[in-house]
Amino acid sequence: MSVEEFEGVEAREGATETEGAAGAETVGVAAETLAAKRYPVAPGVRLNVRSGPGTNYRIVRVLPYGASVPINCQMPGEWIRGPYGTSNIWDNIGNGEFVSDAYIYTGSDGYVAIRCN
Repeated sequence: MSVEEFEGVEAREGATETEGAAGAETVGVAAETLAAKRYPVAPGVRLNVRSGPGTNYRIVRVLPYGASVPINCQMPGEWIRGPYGTSNIWDNIGNGEFVSDAYIYTGSDGYVAIRCN
């Protein structure tokens, strides 16, 4: 269920005010859980966002200094050497938007999200 779907959730008919408040709290917690964790881009880097998992894909935008990104899913691609090591993992940060994991501080050398299809 998407966050947008939670916005339209109403208390069920016949629920007491206390149950309704608890239900709203549950929806808030669930929506917060669905919000993607954000990971910081390496300091001092304006990072190219590409349309696929490699430098041969076109640049769709450039992230500013101090940016942080959600990681929706990850996939293997071109090997890249960056501030956080050498990696072939590419992070999907939006629809058709990928960045090399070698520039994202995840605290791990491996996958931290599901694999992209």
